[in-house]
Amino acid sequence: MNSQSKKMELLGSASIPKALLAMGSPTMIGMLVNAFYNLVDAYFVGGLGESQMGAISVVYPLGQVVVGLGLLFGNGAASYISRLLGRGDKENADKVASTALYSSVSVGAIIIIISMVFLHPILKLLGATDSILPYAATYAGIYIVSCIFNVFNVTMNNIVTSEGAAKTTMCALLIGAVLNIALDPLFIYVFDLRIAGAAIATAISQVVSTCVYLTYILRKKSVFHFKIKDCTYTKEIMSAIFKIGIPTLVFQILTSVSISLINNAAGDYGDSAIAGMGIVTRLISMGSLSVFGFIKGFQPIAGYSYGAKKFDRLREAIKTSIVWSTVFCVIFGLVLALFPAAIVSQFTKGDTEMIRIGAASLRANGISIMLFGFYTVYSSLFLALGKGREGFILGACRQGICFIPVILLLPMLWGLNGILYAQPIADVLSAVITVFMALPLHQKLNEMQKQTAAISTNTKN
Repeated sequence: MNSQSKKMELLGSASIPKALLAMGSPTMIGMLVNAFYNLVDAYFVGGLGESQMGAISVVYPLGQVVVGLGLLFGNGAASYISRLLGRGDKENADKVASTALYSSVSVGAIIIIISMVFLHPILKLLGATDSILPYAATYAGIYIVSCIFNVFNVTMNNIVTSEGAAKTTMCALLIGAVLNIALDPLFIYVFDLRIAGAAIATAISQVVSTCVYLTYILRKKSVFHFKIKDCTYTKEIMSAIFKIGIPTLVFQILTSVSISLINNAAGDYGDSAIAGMGIVTRLISMGSLSVFGFIKGFQPIAGYSYGAKKFDRLREAIKTSIVWSTVFCVIFGLVLALFPAAIVSQFTKGDTEMIRIGAASLRANGISIMLFGFYTVYSSLFLALGKGREGFILGACRQGICFIPVILLLPMLWGLNGILYAQPIADVLSAVITVFMALPLHQKLNEMQKQTAAISTNTKN
């Protein structure tokens, strides 16, 4: 059996635990290491001072918006590709993959140019104080330009995972992350480039990850060919991509908006507050990105099973994914909730105010992230099944529909505590909404399964 046949077998007929481990584990490991390098980045920058730490916290949401373009085309295409492969429509899947890749890079380049032209106003909007702004501008001037490689990487991440080649994604993420971890102290301290060195290290690691994906394409390991002539901007293809991609992009934008709102609210309490909340964001991202990585493996299995009308297989994949992701979130959350001060103190030279603020927020977030696996499985499931509206609503809950009203209102009523507990409250509300959206979905899947069984019976007769 060749590699492409093995990928299809994994998506369509392998046992669910085996398929989830094969598809989800590599991406989860890759994203876990990727999140870890973000922490290491913060650790080394933290040694430069609280203003420098605040600078990377301010730039972070801008980078997330740019990368969101890769998710717009990549995640939107991946969902459609999985369903097309489930139906056996390889030709159209090839067109979708090419269209997504070249479109994301082109649009990403335009957004990066606009961001650089208006960099200072954007950074102030994101919460940069007068003391943070010079460092943020230096870091962003290098980091944002390099995001063009990250847009390519994120798009390929989704497309490659959709065809069952999760190990390639893991290799790309691992190599880039490990290289970044190694280069950070070299450029920041040995070459004395300070915060610019952190940005250069990240840029180099992104280029190397891009080379991994290019090698995968050029060696013809992919199911797809990625030819410019295959780019097809028909209404059917673009609507399928945007139906799933736009909710994903909106989710990414809302994530950036939520971080910006936290930075602006924390700015009233000084650079230490911004730095402390920035550390919490990166720590929580380490857990959330790990879950997202695992769910990346679940999504193509769900999409393929749905496209092939294998409803028992789909139901088993949902149940197993919820259990596994929740167990991980509970363990991860307990570590954060039990040792918050000890963890936050690793990212400062001894700023007691930063430790106090960060530890209080980390404790609360550690408890609420235990619900994250359940929420993420369903927000991703709707998108995998092509249900863009439901996926949009649920995906927008945690950092938009539930979070924005809370972060705008609670600090006025509760001061600093309103900032610290805004995300945990939004997490609980999002989990409750998930329950009410999941029940009708399962009823619909049961009805579809009965209809499919009836049609099959009539055909045999």
